Amino acid sequence: MTESWLLDELAFAGPEHLDEAFVAGYDRKQGFPDPAPDVEILRARGARTVVDLGAGTGRFALAAARVFDHVTAVDVSPAMLEMLRTRARAEGLSNLDVVRGGFLTYDGPPVDAVHTRNALHQLPDFFKAVALQRIAGQLRPGGVLRLRDLIYDFAPAEAEAVFAQWFAHASPDPSLGYTAADYAEHIRTEFSTYRWLLEPMLDRAGFDIVSVDFERSLYGAYTCVKR
Repeated sequence: MTESWLLDELAFAGPEHLDEAFVAGYDRKQGFPDPAPDVEILRARGARTVVDLGAGTGRFALAAARVFDHVTAVDVSPAMLEMLRTRARAEGLSNLDVVRGGFLTYDGPPVDAVHTRNALHQLPDFFKAVALQRIAGQLRPGGVLRLRDLIYDFAPAEAEAVFAQWFAHASPDPSLGYTAADYAEHIRTEFSTYRWLLEPMLDRAGFDIVSVDFERSLYGAYTCVKR
């Protein structure tokens, strides 16, 4: 896509994701999330080829490449991709491709599954809908989207109370986790959306939601199948 109205995903990725020092401590700040449950969900649905959009430092992509026939890891950040390539070389994973691109620009052959974690919220809602339609176009019929993200499962009037609880569980040390200030910056400057706005986008993009789980009304995990 080269249209003049297209959003620059690199500019919207957040400056910290372009900072080599931040990227070096990224997994620790994220809390080392275990990719195994997501890998198992895709494996159980018969996936053999997978695209990881917003792959970051590659925790999911590396784990997936040990299980599936082929994995393509896609990210807009050169610093993230360099770390991912280094890790893939160290493991000798010849079935893992690392590609610079984003939700709005990546083009590849049809695959069985797409995974994305904590990346779609970088896009405003208009572009989320575009991104989801593009993901559907990359999947074979019956293909699976595994989506995890910061998604709001509450009414606007409940925001103050939900965010207060969120901040109360924040890390006091920015090197070890996300602080209350980090969460507040996310709310102000990034584009997490309400569940009741996201789910119609998934439907209009051609997905059936087959499972959904939420943690603290803030973190949503969706398994969707392309119709």
